[in-house]
Amino acid sequence: MLTLRQSSFDQLQSDLFRKLEQQLQTAERVPSAEVRETAEAYTIALELPGVDKSSIDVKATDRSLVISAERPNPQADPAPGDSSPLLSEFRYGTWSRSFRFPAGINRDAIEAHYRDGLLTVSATKAQTLTTVQVQVEG
Repeated sequence: MLTLRQSSFDQLQSDLFRKLEQQLQTAERVPSAEVRETAEAYTIALELPGVDKSSIDVKATDRSLVISAERPNPQADPAPGDSSPLLSEFRYGTWSRSFRFPAGINRDAIEAHYRDGLLTVSATKAQTLTTVQVQVEG
């Protein structure tokens, strides 16, 4: 009769894969983005399937955009009798992404459009950048 034993290496490998799987399941996932530049503007497109337009927030500074949103989990408070999924790869919760640009942007001319799960933000480049001279005292 042949007896198979699990070696300590096999056990270690199994533990490592289990830990990796747990980390991947709990890792924060941010939406995929595409950033384009023309002579006049920067355009950012973000995939946001299932996100309600009212939860999207776009903030701008002189050289960057910060985009955040929330996708609530509809199963967070299941109704009595509802079944829970056997497998769910959907990601719920809040997230935030920031994009910094090499040239300044015109904060007053930023436009954002959301349609069919795709957010498109256009930021025109600033025509002038201001510099401030600071006198050193001492």
